[in-house]
Amino acid sequence: MKKLHFIVIISSVFLLQACVHKIVTVPAKIAYKTTKGVVKGTVAVGKAIIPGDSDDDNDKKDKK
Repeated sequence: MKKLHFIVIISSVFLLQACVHKIVTVPAKIAYKTTKGVVKGTVAVGKAIIPGDSDDDNDKKDKK
């Protein structure tokens, strides 16, 4: 009877492992995508607001 309990416990651990993996990784993926979008937006706003020469202007001068 002890072997049966041991087998049931081990099998349940392996089955629950997938659930725990999903619970941990899904919020991490959401946080990563959200942060990525915020950083891209901040860079775009920074480029639009900060005055000065841009890389595009320097590239055009070099080609001439």
